[in-house]
Amino acid sequence: MTPIRFEEQKAVRDEAVKSRLVDIRKAQIEFNNMNQRYTASFDTLIYFVRNAQIPIVMKKGELTDYQLEKGLTEKIALTLTSEKEAAKFGIEDLERFRASFRRDTSFVSVLESVFGTGFPIDSIAYIPFGNGARFDMEATMYATASGIKIPLFEARAPFAIYLEGLDRQEIHNLIDARRSQEKFEGMRVGDVSAPNNNAGNWE
Repeated sequence: MTPIRFEEQKAVRDEAVKSRLVDIRKAQIEFNNMNQRYTASFDTLIYFVRNAQIPIVMKKGELTDYQLEKGLTEKIALTLTSEKEAAKFGIEDLERFRASFRRDTSFVSVLESVFGTGFPIDSIAYIPFGNGARFDMEATMYATASGIKIPLFEARAPFAIYLEGLDRQEIHNLIDARRSQEKFEGMRVGDVSAPNNNAGNWE
């Protein structure tokens, strides 16, 4: 029964670690969207999530196929000022069109937008079942053969940390199996050695 119990307990812990790694990925993606790089610092990442704001565009109205065929774009539609100019795009009543077609931008915190109000963002750095241990996290700029630089990050949690307290022989067997396959001995998301679209090693 030992291997069966181990697998059951491991599955619970794996799921908790996976969920936390996905949260780290979400935060890193937003950080990269705003800064064109990732961060290796949890302090920086947590501060960013708590304080940064991202634009949310509220849309009212859509352009018709006819208007699009005539070359009308959202950008042009929002700057139309004369009836004559509007008529080129099949708009007969500019005032009515402007009332029905709007794009309003508001700003919302990354914490609220991505995670929801009340999310315990400070806990994102800590490995579940890790007795206070933090995830290892790295960030780098990867240069492709053509010289293009791509930002990469990686966050990882070794089996030895978050499976601590379970059957030692089973943990040893698991780590040995991963080593023989030349795979990371734990769970991780992202990869600083090569682009992998920020995938987790369980995906």
